[in-house]
Parts: sequence; structure tokens; C-alpha cells
Amino acid sequence: MEPNTIEHFGENIRRFLKLESAAGLVLIGATIAAMLVKNSSLSSAYQALLLLEGQLRVGTLSIEKPVFLWVNDLWMAVFFFLVGMEIKREFIEGYLSDRSQIVLPLIGAVGGIVVPASIYVMLNWGDPAALKGWAVPTATDIAFALGILALLGPRVPVALKVFLMTLAVLDDFAAIVVIAVLYTTQLSMSSLALAGTAAAVLLILNRAGVTRIAAYVLVGIALWVFVLKSGVHATLAGVVLAMAIPGKSATPGETPLLRHLIHALHPWVAFGILPAFAFVNAGIDFGELRWERMLGSVPLGIVMGLFLGKQFGVFAFSWAAIRFGFARLPDGVTWMQLYGVAALCGVGFTMSLFIGSLAFAEGGSGYARPDRFAIILASMLSGITGYLILRFNTRGSN
Repeated sequence: MEPNTIEHFGENIRRFLKLESAAGLVLIGATIAAMLVKNSSLSSAYQALLLLEGQLRVGTLSIEKPVFLWVNDLWMAVFFFLVGMEIKREFIEGYLSDRSQIVLPLIGAVGGIVVPASIYVMLNWGDPAALKGWAVPTATDIAFALGILALLGPRVPVALKVFLMTLAVLDDFAAIVVIAVLYTTQLSMSSLALAGTAAAVLLILNRAGVTRIAAYVLVGIALWVFVLKSGVHATLAGVVLAMAIPGKSATPGETPLLRHLIHALHPWVAFGILPAFAFVNAGIDFGELRWERMLGSVPLGIVMGLFLGKQFGVFAFSWAAIRFGFARLPDGVTWMQLYGVAALCGVGFTMSLFIGSLAFAEGGSGYARPDRFAIILASMLSGITGYLILRFNTRGSN
């Protein structure tokens, strides 16, 4: 990205980087806390908390779920709502609005999906249940990755952070598509029709220039319920709602609703929802892990896909794009620094855990514990490798 382009979008980028970097450090803390609690005398209390039933009732409508599913289905819908708004804003007015800047991270993102997925599929070919998890090693956790970058301070070139940020946003978009297409259970056509009606109402509100938050919230809640009942994963309601939020203001000088909601929600998601998700999903009982299980094709495919496939795919595809003239190396960035960021892309964590919960845990495939440990292990290896490469190749950068 050109320096003047970075300067043009500088305020949004600096705010995003600062918040996501801090959130990544909180995520690390929540993950460690979950594992410590699960392997302590508080383990039974932790398990009881996760399975504690909560009920939402409106008239004859009743939704009853344990705590961990309320977090995964409802709170993560808010996370996807924020992700959808971030993607929309960046295409409207941010660093993705300059299409020439998308080429390198887009090609890198493609490599970071194709190569890890291919490794996983090759190792799990012939096992239909295991193949459901092919998308697990394709994700990048932007908060975790930027949190690691934050440990390096200002020595990391801003262009390198922007490359990682853009690639992770594109990864999130791909994950949304994967979840929508692959992780849909038996459909309820009546609920799907009601969800479509709610989406149409949101479109009408957008076209009519409605900017009252309450209107979108009320219709969004109804949309979430209908999507939940339809068999499509409920978090996708957040993405649909995000696309309906007005991105531009009709009154000159007025803050668009999209930007206002992003600023209002971002801290709550970064320091509340994502750490809660990590806490309820990263509690692994190390006493139940066996090396023979960890050497199975599913955990091995995840570790090799995230740790090796992700860094090779991102770097190799990026190198090819630059070598053949489709893109160029960002200003002030060296090849080793680009490789270091490619390694950091293997920090899948939040999105990998989420996809894994859809592919295995909720589907009852029996891979839940090994796949979660494999995700955390691969993310740790990727984070440490990326940090060390950047630590010894960014001295004197600014």
C-alpha cells in the first residue's frame, strides 16, 4: 500500500490496529484461563457453567440452550455483525475501497485457504466425518495475530500490519461463505421464508434511509430467531443485518450509522464476546489427551494445515503474484518480513475453533477435544514462529 494511501485511511487503521492488538492479548489470557480452570479443582464448576441452561421465551416461542451455545450462537452472531460491518465499511471508505491494494492480500488469502485445505483433505481422504473439518485450518484470527505484532512495537512497518489486516478480513469473508454453504443442517422452509421476509424489511429500512438503531435491532433479533430455527447457522443473521446498516449519511457532516455502530460495538466484542468465546471453547482437559489420538489424521491435518500450509500458501501465492507482476512488495517491507506475517496467518484460533465446533462438536463426530488442542497448538507454533522471524528481521524499522 502506498504511503499516501495509508495516510488517507490512517485514522481508521490506527484505531483498528490498537484495539485489535489489545484484544489479542486479552484473548491469550482468556485461553490460558480456560485451560487452567479445566485442569484444576474448579473443573466440575467450569463444566457446570458451560452446561447451565438458559431460556428465552416470548409468548409461545421458546429457545433453550446451554451457556456455551448461547455464546456460540447468539454472542458470535454479534461478532459476525461487527465483522460484516467492518468489511462493508472498508469496501465503502477504507483500505479496501482502493481496489489496487486488494490484489496482494487477496492472492495471499487464496493461497492461505487452498494449501491448508488441500493438506487436510489429503490426510483425511476416505473419512467423510473427518472431511467435514477441511475448513478448520484455513482461518486467521486477526485479533490474536495483531496482538502478537503489538509485542514488537513500532518496529513493524505499518504496510505490513495493513497487509495482515486486509488478508484476515478477506479470510473472514471466506469463512462466512464456508459457514453459509457447508454448515447448514436440515432446512425449515417456513422459518427460512420468515428469515427472508425479515431480510426484506431490513432492505426496505436501508432504502428508506432509516437511521434509528432500534428499528434495525428489533428486526435483527427477529431475523436471528428465524435463521436459528431455519437450520442455517444463526451467526449468519449478523452478517445479513450488517449489510443492511446504512454506510453513508444523508446529512453532510453527520456520522454514518455504520461507523457509529462499529465504534460502539468494537470494544464490547473485542474485550467481552471474543474472550468469553475463548473461555468456553478452549477448556481442554489435558488428562484426556492421548498421543495416539493427537497423531490421528484430523489433529495432524489441522496442525500441518495451519502451521505449515498457511504460511507456505500465503507466502508462495504472494511471491508468485509479485514475481509475475500482478502485485508488488509493500513499501518498506522485506521478503523475510512478509514471510513472518505469513507465519502469523497460521494463528487460526477464534474462527478455527468456531468452524471446528460446527464441523465436529455439535455434529457429534467425536473429534472435539483433539481438534481443539490441535488448533491451539498450531496457533501457538505459528505465533511463536512469526514473532521470532519478525523480531530478528524488523530491527530499525519504523
